[in-house]
Amino acid sequence: MRALLGAAVVFLLHSSVGGAQDNSSLTASSPDRSDFGIGMSRGHPEENSDNLSFPGSSFASMPGGAAASEESTAWTSDSDGQSQSAAPASDQAGQNQPPAQSGVPISKQQPKRILGIMPNYRAVSAGAVPPPPTPEQAFKIATQNSFDYSAFIFVGITSAIAEWSDTHKQLGEGFTGYGRYYWRGFLDKTDGNYLVIFAFPTILHLDNRYYAKGEGGIFKRGIYAASRVLITPNYHGNNTFNAAEILGRGLAQGVSAFYYPSQSRTAGPLAVKFGWAVGRDALTNVFREFWPDIATHVLHRHP
Repeated sequence: MRALLGAAVVFLLHSSVGGAQDNSSLTASSPDRSDFGIGMSRGHPEENSDNLSFPGSSFASMPGGAAASEESTAWTSDSDGQSQSAAPASDQAGQNQPPAQSGVPISKQQPKRILGIMPNYRAVSAGAVPPPPTPEQAFKIATQNSFDYSAFIFVGITSAIAEWSDTHKQLGEGFTGYGRYYWRGFLDKTDGNYLVIFAFPTILHLDNRYYAKGEGGIFKRGIYAASRVLITPNYHGNNTFNAAEILGRGLAQGVSAFYYPSQSRTAGPLAVKFGWAVGRDALTNVFREFWPDIATHVLHRHP
């Protein structure tokens, strides 16, 4: 009899403990109250509160409401962290863009390199308003333009044309003549870049980058792009005379008089070279202006 009574007591104690465990597991398996916070925090964050109301009862008045309220508050903080961490993931494309171009539509963005060949570090996308370049940034752009692999290809082509057309007879022909044309052409390009992009803009406080227009008629945009060799913004964003372009190209041609044959040192040939240099910059700006349109509407690709 005593054994039966002892077994009954043990059974009752076991049942009460098991019931408590079942209740706790039921509570864990029931719909999480924080699930309601999902819709609240994402759909209407302004409606979030520590005391959420449910039909027929108050969340704060529910058993364990204080602990649940703290749990909900903690979950809300976690959900905010998740939404904040998810935002950068959706902006991964913007991370690959220059900071000044992060809000510019892809179809209007100026790439750093056109067709993977032509450097385009001086271009600013339509609608972007970056701060003026620092001297260090201007020097870097001048260096990138001068020593990019495409610069050696470009100088190689122009030197071949000059040698083939016998532009400077005193430089000779063949491989020897081509080499003489090449190093002179490379020096022309390099000192011109540093003078136009870095030296004079820094001294005169000019932002000599190309700011794309991106909108308007073809003729209007073409005139705008070509005229940037004469007009450029200063550090305050006001358009002014592009003295950096004119003085830089002019001084570069003056320096070239020291290493070109004597027949090319007169005012006439130097003026012709100066005109070609400025005209080439103007045509480059026109190409930069329309490249996003060509890439998007003709080549069906991102600029």
